[in-house]
Amino acid sequence: MNNMFKNLAIWLVIGIVLMTVFNQFNQRQATQGMVEYSEFLDEVKAGRVSKVEIQGRSLNAQTTDGKRITSYAPPQDIWLVSDLLKSNVKVVAKPEEEQSFLMSIFVSWFPMLLLIGVWIFFMRQMQGGGRGGAFSFGKSKARMLDESTNTVTFADVAGCDEAKEEVGELVEFLRDPSKFQKLGGRIPKGVLMVGSPGTGKTLLAKAIAGEAKVPFFSISGSDFVEMFVGVGAARVRDMFEQAKKQAPCIIFIDEIDAVGRQRGAGLGGGNDEREQTLNQLLVEMDGFEGQTGIIVIAATNRPDVLDPALLRPGRFDRQVVVPLPDIRGREQILAVHMRKVPLAPDVKAEIIARGTPGFSGADLANLVNEAALFAARGNKRVVDMDDFERAKDKIIMGAERRTMVMDEEEKKNTAYHESGHAIVGMLLPKCDPVHKVTIIPRGRALGVTMSLPEKDRYSYDKEYCLQLISMMLSGRIAEEIFMNQMTNGAANDFQRATDLARRMVTQWGMSDAMGPMVYGEEEGEVFLGRSVATHRNMSETTMQHVDAEIRSIIDNRYAVARKLLEDNRDKVEAMTQALLDYETIDADQIDDIMNDRPVRPPKPTSRPPKASSDGGAPGAPANAAAPA
Repeated sequence: MNNMFKNLAIWLVIGIVLMTVFNQFNQRQATQGMVEYSEFLDEVKAGRVSKVEIQGRSLNAQTTDGKRITSYAPPQDIWLVSDLLKSNVKVVAKPEEEQSFLMSIFVSWFPMLLLIGVWIFFMRQMQGGGRGGAFSFGKSKARMLDESTNTVTFADVAGCDEAKEEVGELVEFLRDPSKFQKLGGRIPKGVLMVGSPGTGKTLLAKAIAGEAKVPFFSISGSDFVEMFVGVGAARVRDMFEQAKKQAPCIIFIDEIDAVGRQRGAGLGGGNDEREQTLNQLLVEMDGFEGQTGIIVIAATNRPDVLDPALLRPGRFDRQVVVPLPDIRGREQILAVHMRKVPLAPDVKAEIIARGTPGFSGADLANLVNEAALFAARGNKRVVDMDDFERAKDKIIMGAERRTMVMDEEEKKNTAYHESGHAIVGMLLPKCDPVHKVTIIPRGRALGVTMSLPEKDRYSYDKEYCLQLISMMLSGRIAEEIFMNQMTNGAANDFQRATDLARRMVTQWGMSDAMGPMVYGEEEGEVFLGRSVATHRNMSETTMQHVDAEIRSIIDNRYAVARKLLEDNRDKVEAMTQALLDYETIDADQIDDIMNDRPVRPPKPTSRPPKASSDGGAPGAPANAAAPA
């Protein structure tokens, strides 16, 4: 309704402006046909005027030959009518049109009203059309969900059992506060949920309110930040005032790092307005007046930038970590999302969970949605395992680009490149098993070797990292051995291998020459709230030793990968031919190649027909468990 009135007002203003311009244009057109008063009198004296209409000071005359002329009589000429009568001119008098009182007021005040209307319009736009009109700057933008609108419960949250146990007592407190108060205990005023994006922090907060059946106020940290001084602090006060009226209740602040950054450190461009907002939040959470029955839950994926005053006891004194789900958690999350789609009998959530390490809850929800879309494109009635496999490939490796054109030699070079990655990855025992190899362009890579771990990894040993570097370098080595050339397709491989080797030397203490010590580089330093020049915390000599050790690791692993490929030429040739024939091979076909068996044909799927040609440059191995 408000949008309709706003649109009507805008069109009304536009119409009035157009009418004003049109009237001014008509008046200008009318004045273009006027003659001078002296010329008009000459025509009268010459007897060429037969009739004159007088309306105020306007003179509309008709000549003897039928033409019409207009003029304007000066107020000083009081003998005009007598002169016209002496010249036998017919005189017609009409009353002068006068503007009404309301019209005159409107015309005089129209510019001011227009400016006020434009100002109010832009103020509403800057405030997002919030409740209370253009002057509701200090009103909270928190959206309240009550028991009828919030139907999320713990049954809808999976994959974070420890986090649910942590917040379970919050539900008990909101249902029966006296259970804790009679023993002198108090529930934490603030709970900070920390976790990677997409792990379900917001969903868990809604589930707490849904289980306790209490109102749920939801707001983003960026909603407090405004260009007007004091607006953020006023909104914090208003939000807590609303919460007091609905207590017991939950206030959920998403992305609290937008307003809760460390004060005085110069991180993220701190300013006085944001610090005032943070100060007001601290006061409301731990002021002189206790907020009985109000629990503040905040979520962030950057706890390192938060102000220490937020994390002390009495404010956000409890941190709940919402981690990425393990294989059992992924299976539970998939079961929750799969309830919404019809599934074929061959769909197994445990198999999909085993093949999606590192996926967050949001990623798994996207996986189920993509599988349903693939099934809909194929006009299927149910979603089968092939749809989930294609959806997983799209998310991990990128969408297929079958329309790209590439000549046969470049396509062959891509096949050798990916075969090099796959063969070395299968021969080295610590590398994750190769799940799929394709030379179909996906995303920015025109060939992908995808490895999936047999189990979730939580740490990486030295030998695993060294063998992973060998696998990354093997694509370029295969080009050199079998194609006798080098391409730029290995750029990403080299970048990842060098970065991993640098971390081993400078951060993880995996170098015998450099020892168990951290050698880091700082991007900048903050002094008195200001950023100063970039500096390094190690000497030039140490940097040279670090670079030499990284080069030694790369050269050593390069030699290991080259020897493996030279000793297994037949396997590389067989895999290259299979890629050229089928474009994509899976784990079963790779196992045939490694055991010197004939490569079985691919399983029939509902994929689109094979394109005549592909294009691009070789891509790096997509290893889901590569160290960050």
